[in-house]
Amino acid sequence: MPMTADQTQAQTATLIDLGAIFVSLELSKSTWLVTALSPGSEKMSRHTVTGGDIAGLFSCFAALRQKAQRREARLFPLVVIQEAGLDGFWLGRVLSKEAWIESHIVEAASIAMPRRHRRAKTDRIDGETLIRALMAWKRGEPRACSMVKLLTSEQDDNRRIGRERKTLIAERVFHVNRIKGLLFTQGIRDYEPLRRDRRQCLDELRTGDGRVLSKHLKAEICRELDRLELLLTQIKAVEAERDALIVRETPETPARAVALLKVRGIGPEFATILYTEGLFRHFDNRRQIASYAGLAPSPWQSGNISREQGVSKAGNPRLRATMVELAWLWLRHQPKSALTLWFKERIARNAGRLKTPMIVALARKLLVALWKYVNSGVVIEGAIMKTA
Repeated sequence: MPMTADQTQAQTATLIDLGAIFVSLELSKSTWLVTALSPGSEKMSRHTVTGGDIAGLFSCFAALRQKAQRREARLFPLVVIQEAGLDGFWLGRVLSKEAWIESHIVEAASIAMPRRHRRAKTDRIDGETLIRALMAWKRGEPRACSMVKLLTSEQDDNRRIGRERKTLIAERVFHVNRIKGLLFTQGIRDYEPLRRDRRQCLDELRTGDGRVLSKHLKAEICRELDRLELLLTQIKAVEAERDALIVRETPETPARAVALLKVRGIGPEFATILYTEGLFRHFDNRRQIASYAGLAPSPWQSGNISREQGVSKAGNPRLRATMVELAWLWLRHQPKSALTLWFKERIARNAGRLKTPMIVALARKLLVALWKYVNSGVVIEGAIMKTA
């Protein structure tokens, strides 16, 4: 019987002994599938643990080590891999506390997959794929997969401020539009729910045919205003926490975040997102930070074919969206900077066309320039700094 390519790949990948037990975790809400490959064995074993049962997981790990010790007369460490997903980073932090466990979190999209039109996918297949990718990475193949850096609990918590504010702003927009929509059906077009005298103005409203608001409609709008006022209070509280983190200079305030506020055109909200979503990390070069933000180019070159597919969009979406928005504002607040002059020159060369792709290119250049500024103190050429 002929052997398929997948079977050959699976067997050749398991014949290499790297002196450790390789374990992959497929995590779901109800169960955790543990797939393990131990030294001296060519077959992968599978074990099921109840979701969230840390004691049961460590018992499974201990059983794997004891079985490998009986076979090889040696106690092996564990190299564990899991996908970055709904469970976040807490499990990785728990495993990293143990000296005999080497924990890794992988970006699932970075693992090579078969390009068949219909690809089989089960937890069993995914567990084997994770182990093969982990072994290739441990053998020194850096492009076998991309490992995610494990954040500290403080770094992970600091990101909550900007993300919560964005969620609250979206909810505020929803309630404002809901109120305006209800009134628009009655011929009222000029009511602004965000004004401080919104309650008083509501009592004075008249419909398009001259009537006062009906009882149930007014009661519904009042309840919407209650939700809106609660959101406004929560937004103020979140912004106060943001200012305490990044605006006021305290021993706990990061120096990089304070440096961003010195650039004209960057306020507390932009500085918070730029720092907590990206610039607090360590990058070796400009390509790494552009790739992390999803602003790296995606060429398509093969033979005589050479075209650009646009940015990868594979990085942090919050940082990418913020940089594109900041790029538009940069043109307004920094008209004499080198980056703005470069943008205007490229647009003039194309007779005013291609503004959208060029603003993305400007966002990538601006992100690299800000990274150099907060790390090395290299001020952006021609940029205007805020006065003290």
